Amino acid sequence: MTGMNPDFQFGQQPQPVQPTQPVNPYAQQGVPQIPQQQPGYAPGTPLQPVNNYVIPGKSSKKWLILTIVFITTTLAAIGGGVWAYMNYLDQKDNTDAKISTAVTSAVKQRADTDAANFIKQEKQPNRQFAGPDDYGRLAFEYPKTWSVYVNKDTSSSETYEAYFNPASVPPVRSDTQYALRVTIEQKDVEKVLASYDSLVKKGDLKTSAVKADDTDGTRIEGNFTKDIRGMAVIFKIRDKTVTIRSDAETFRSDFDALVATITFNK
Repeated sequence: MTGMNPDFQFGQQPQPVQPTQPVNPYAQQGVPQIPQQQPGYAPGTPLQPVNNYVIPGKSSKKWLILTIVFITTTLAAIGGGVWAYMNYLDQKDNTDAKISTAVTSAVKQRADTDAANFIKQEKQPNRQFAGPDDYGRLAFEYPKTWSVYVNKDTSSSETYEAYFNPASVPPVRSDTQYALRVTIEQKDVEKVLASYDSLVKKGDLKTSAVKADDTDGTRIEGNFTKDIRGMAVIFKIRDKTVTIRSDAETFRSDFDALVATITFNK
Protein backbone atom coordinates (compact mmCIF):
# COMPACT_ATOMS: atom_id res chain seq x y z
CA MET A 1 0.00 0.00 0.00
CA THR A 2 1.14 3.22 -0.87
CA GLY A 3 2.38 5.33 2.07
CA MET A 4 2.77 2.34 4.39
CA ASN A 5 5.80 2.00 6.57
CA PRO A 6 7.99 -0.78 5.15
CA ASP A 7 8.81 -1.94 8.65
CA PHE A 8 5.19 -2.43 9.50
CA GLN A 9 4.21 -5.90 10.42
CA PHE A 10 0.83 -7.32 10.58
CA GLY A 11 -0.51 -7.57 14.02
CA GLN A 12 1.22 -4.35 15.21
CA GLN A 13 -0.46 -1.11 15.87
CA PRO A 14 0.56 1.52 13.39
CA GLN A 15 2.83 4.23 14.92
CA PRO A 16 2.19 7.82 14.02
CA VAL A 17 4.73 9.28 11.76
CA GLN A 18 6.67 12.20 13.41
CA PRO A 19 7.02 15.24 11.23
CA THR A 20 10.53 15.81 10.08
CA GLN A 21 12.18 19.05 11.33
CA PRO A 22 14.00 21.04 8.67
CA VAL A 23 17.71 20.92 9.05
CA ASN A 24 19.50 24.29 9.65
CA PRO A 25 22.89 24.02 7.98
CA TYR A 26 24.24 27.02 10.07
CA ALA A 27 23.30 25.71 13.49
CA GLN A 28 26.49 23.74 13.96
CA GLN A 29 28.65 26.69 12.84
CA GLY A 30 27.60 29.02 15.69
CA VAL A 31 25.66 31.35 13.42
CA PRO A 32 22.63 32.84 15.17
CA GLN A 33 19.43 31.59 13.80
CA ILE A 34 17.06 33.95 12.11
CA PRO A 35 13.71 33.97 13.76
CA GLN A 36 11.06 32.31 11.73
CA GLN A 37 8.72 35.20 12.14
CA GLN A 38 8.69 38.76 13.42
CA PRO A 39 5.68 40.83 14.20
CA GLY A 40 4.49 42.43 11.03
CA TYR A 41 6.84 40.36 8.98
CA ALA A 42 5.86 39.60 5.47
CA PRO A 43 7.64 37.12 3.27
CA GLY A 44 10.21 38.78 1.05
CA THR A 45 10.64 41.79 3.37
CA PRO A 46 14.22 42.39 4.70
CA LEU A 47 14.47 41.78 8.39
CA GLN A 48 15.12 44.94 10.54
CA PRO A 49 17.67 44.73 13.37
CA VAL A 50 16.30 45.10 16.85
CA ASN A 51 18.03 48.09 18.59
CA ASN A 52 16.37 48.46 21.98
CA TYR A 53 19.50 47.89 24.05
CA VAL A 54 20.58 50.81 26.32
CA ILE A 55 24.15 51.07 27.66
CA PRO A 56 23.95 51.30 31.44
CA GLY A 57 25.23 54.65 32.95
CA LYS A 58 25.64 56.50 29.61
CA SER A 59 22.63 58.80 30.11
CA SER A 60 23.54 59.64 33.72
CA LYS A 61 27.11 60.63 32.75
CA LYS A 62 25.77 62.93 30.06
CA TRP A 63 23.52 64.73 32.53
CA LEU A 64 26.41 65.00 35.03
CA ILE A 65 28.61 66.70 32.42
CA LEU A 66 25.83 69.09 31.43
CA THR A 67 25.20 69.94 35.08
CA ILE A 68 28.90 70.69 35.71
CA VAL A 69 29.07 72.89 32.61
CA PHE A 70 25.94 74.77 33.70
CA ILE A 71 27.22 75.33 37.24
CA THR A 72 30.62 76.49 35.96
CA THR A 73 29.04 78.90 33.49
CA THR A 74 26.68 80.26 36.15
CA LEU A 75 29.50 80.83 38.65
CA ALA A 76 31.61 82.54 35.98
CA ALA A 77 28.69 84.80 35.08
CA ILE A 78 28.09 85.66 38.75
CA GLY A 79 31.81 86.33 39.28
CA GLY A 80 31.90 88.56 36.21
CA GLY A 81 28.86 90.44 37.42
CA VAL A 82 30.35 90.99 40.88
CA TRP A 83 33.64 92.18 39.35
CA ALA A 84 31.80 94.57 37.04
CA TYR A 85 29.76 95.95 39.93
CA MET A 86 32.82 96.44 42.15
CA ASN A 87 34.63 98.12 39.27
CA TYR A 88 31.60 100.36 38.77
CA LEU A 89 31.61 101.35 42.44
CA ASP A 90 35.35 102.06 42.32
CA GLN A 91 35.02 104.15 39.19
CA LYS A 92 32.02 105.96 40.68
CA ASP A 93 33.95 106.78 43.85
CA ASN A 94 36.92 108.01 41.81
CA THR A 95 34.63 110.04 39.55
CA ASP A 96 32.83 111.58 42.53
CA ALA A 97 36.16 112.43 44.14
CA LYS A 98 37.45 114.01 40.93
CA ILE A 99 34.24 115.99 40.50
CA SER A 100 34.40 117.17 44.11
CA THR A 101 38.06 118.19 43.70
CA ALA A 102 37.31 119.98 40.44
CA VAL A 103 34.37 121.82 41.98
CA THR A 104 36.45 122.84 45.00
CA SER A 105 39.27 124.02 42.75
CA ALA A 106 36.87 125.96 40.54
CA VAL A 107 35.22 127.61 43.55
CA LYS A 108 38.61 128.56 45.01
CA GLN A 109 39.82 129.88 41.68
CA ARG A 110 36.66 131.94 41.28
CA ALA A 111 36.99 133.25 44.84
CA ASP A 112 40.63 134.19 44.25
CA THR A 113 39.71 135.89 40.98
CA ASP A 114 36.86 137.80 42.61
CA ALA A 115 39.11 138.85 45.50
CA ALA A 116 41.82 140.02 43.08
CA ASN A 117 39.27 141.96 41.02
CA PHE A 118 37.83 143.50 44.18
CA ILE A 119 41.26 144.61 45.38
CA LYS A 120 42.07 145.96 41.92
CA GLN A 121 38.83 147.93 41.80
CA GLU A 122 39.39 149.21 45.32
CA LYS A 123 42.70 150.70 44.20
CA GLN A 124 40.96 152.72 41.50
CA PRO A 125 41.05 155.53 40.79
CA ASN A 126 44.75 156.03 41.45
CA ARG A 127 46.08 158.94 43.35
CA GLN A 128 48.68 161.33 41.99
CA PHE A 129 52.00 161.80 43.81
CA ALA A 130 54.22 164.80 43.10
CA GLY A 131 57.62 165.52 44.62
CA PRO A 132 59.16 168.92 45.30
CA ASP A 133 59.65 171.21 42.32
CA ASP A 134 63.30 171.92 43.05
CA TYR A 135 63.93 168.13 42.92
CA GLY A 136 62.53 167.80 39.44
CA ARG A 137 58.88 167.40 40.45
CA LEU A 138 58.85 163.62 40.19
CA ALA A 139 55.26 162.43 39.69
CA PHE A 140 53.46 159.08 39.31
CA GLU A 141 50.15 157.38 40.06
CA TYR A 142 49.71 154.99 42.98
CA PRO A 143 46.76 152.98 44.41
CA LYS A 144 44.31 155.03 46.45
CA THR A 145 44.37 152.33 49.16
CA TRP A 146 48.01 153.22 49.92
CA SER A 147 49.06 155.76 52.48
CA VAL A 148 52.12 157.98 52.06
CA TYR A 149 54.56 159.30 54.63
CA VAL A 150 57.32 161.84 53.90
CA ASN A 151 60.25 161.15 56.20
CA LYS A 152 62.64 163.79 54.89
CA ASP A 153 61.93 166.90 52.85
CA THR A 154 64.17 169.40 51.13
CA SER A 155 63.88 171.92 53.94
CA SER A 156 65.73 169.76 56.46
CA SER A 157 67.96 167.58 54.30
CA GLU A 158 69.57 167.22 50.91
CA THR A 159 67.84 163.87 50.57
CA TYR A 160 64.11 163.46 49.97
CA GLU A 161 62.43 160.29 51.30
CA ALA A 162 58.80 159.14 50.97
CA TYR A 163 57.27 155.80 51.95
CA PHE A 164 54.06 154.16 50.73
CA ASN A 165 52.13 151.23 52.15
CA PRO A 166 48.57 149.88 52.11
CA ALA A 167 46.39 151.27 54.91
CA SER A 168 49.16 152.78 57.03
CA VAL A 169 52.91 153.27 56.85
CA PRO A 170 54.90 151.55 59.62
CA PRO A 171 57.79 153.36 61.39
CA VAL A 172 60.74 153.93 59.09
CA ARG A 173 63.46 151.32 59.45
CA SER A 174 65.97 149.96 56.97
CA ASP A 175 64.81 146.36 57.44
CA THR A 176 61.05 147.09 57.20
CA GLN A 177 59.25 146.13 54.01
CA TYR A 178 57.27 148.85 52.24
CA ALA A 179 55.08 148.72 49.18
CA LEU A 180 57.13 151.60 47.83
CA ARG A 181 59.94 153.86 48.91
CA VAL A 182 61.15 156.92 47.00
CA THR A 183 64.58 158.49 47.48
CA ILE A 184 65.86 161.55 45.67
CA GLU A 185 69.45 162.45 46.59
CA GLN A 186 72.09 164.82 45.40
CA LYS A 187 74.47 162.14 44.11
CA ASP A 188 75.71 161.11 40.72
CA VAL A 189 73.76 158.20 39.31
CA GLU A 190 77.03 156.28 38.80
CA LYS A 191 77.82 156.42 42.50
CA VAL A 192 74.32 155.23 43.42
CA LEU A 193 74.57 152.28 40.99
CA ALA A 194 78.07 151.47 42.26
CA SER A 195 76.65 150.88 45.75
CA TYR A 196 74.93 147.73 44.38
CA ASP A 197 77.97 146.32 42.52
CA SER A 198 78.92 143.83 45.25
CA LEU A 199 75.42 142.34 45.36
CA VAL A 200 75.31 142.16 41.56
CA LYS A 201 78.66 140.31 41.48
CA LYS A 202 77.41 137.85 44.13
CA GLY A 203 74.31 137.19 42.03
CA ASP A 204 71.89 138.52 44.63
CA LEU A 205 70.80 141.29 42.26
CA LYS A 206 70.31 141.50 38.50
CA THR A 207 70.26 144.66 36.42
CA SER A 208 68.50 145.58 33.18
CA ALA A 209 67.68 148.71 31.16
CA VAL A 210 64.46 150.64 31.67
CA LYS A 211 62.85 153.84 30.39
CA ALA A 212 60.90 156.40 32.41
CA ASP A 213 59.36 159.42 30.70
CA ASP A 214 61.63 158.79 27.70
CA THR A 215 64.67 158.80 29.96
CA ASP A 216 67.02 155.80 30.16
CA GLY A 217 67.46 154.23 33.55
CA THR A 218 68.45 150.99 35.28
CA ARG A 219 66.17 148.36 36.78
CA ILE A 220 67.45 146.18 39.64
CA GLU A 221 65.75 143.04 40.95
CA GLY A 222 66.60 140.48 43.63
CA ASN A 223 67.70 140.39 47.27
CA PHE A 224 68.62 143.84 48.50
CA THR A 225 69.03 142.50 52.05
CA LYS A 226 68.28 139.19 53.79
CA ASP A 227 64.82 140.56 54.64
CA ILE A 228 64.00 142.47 51.47
CA ARG A 229 63.49 140.98 48.01
CA GLY A 230 61.98 143.29 45.44
CA MET A 231 62.64 145.55 42.47
CA ALA A 232 63.81 149.13 41.87
CA VAL A 233 64.32 151.66 39.09
CA ILE A 234 67.10 154.23 39.19
CA PHE A 235 67.53 157.18 36.86
CA LYS A 236 68.90 160.71 36.75
CA ILE A 237 66.84 163.87 37.25
CA ARG A 238 68.98 166.88 36.40
CA ASP A 239 71.84 166.82 38.92
CA LYS A 240 70.13 164.38 41.23
CA THR A 241 69.40 160.63 41.29
CA VAL A 242 66.00 159.10 42.04
CA THR A 243 65.48 155.57 43.32
CA ILE A 244 61.98 154.05 43.42
CA ARG A 245 61.87 150.65 45.08
CA SER A 246 59.29 148.05 46.17
CA ASP A 247 60.34 145.74 48.99
CA ALA A 248 58.16 142.69 48.23
CA GLU A 249 57.18 140.54 45.24
CA THR A 250 53.57 141.01 46.35
CA PHE A 251 53.57 144.51 44.92
CA ARG A 252 55.21 143.67 41.56
CA SER A 253 52.13 144.39 39.44
CA ASP A 254 51.46 147.66 41.30
CA PHE A 255 55.10 148.63 40.92
CA ASP A 256 55.18 147.96 37.17
CA ALA A 257 51.96 149.92 36.66
CA LEU A 258 53.37 152.79 38.73
CA VAL A 259 56.65 152.94 36.80
CA ALA A 260 54.71 153.27 33.55
CA THR A 261 53.18 156.56 34.81
CA ILE A 262 56.40 158.29 35.94
CA THR A 263 56.96 161.83 34.78
CA PHE A 264 59.37 164.57 35.88
CA ASN A 265 60.80 167.92 34.83
CA LYS A 266 63.85 167.45 32.66
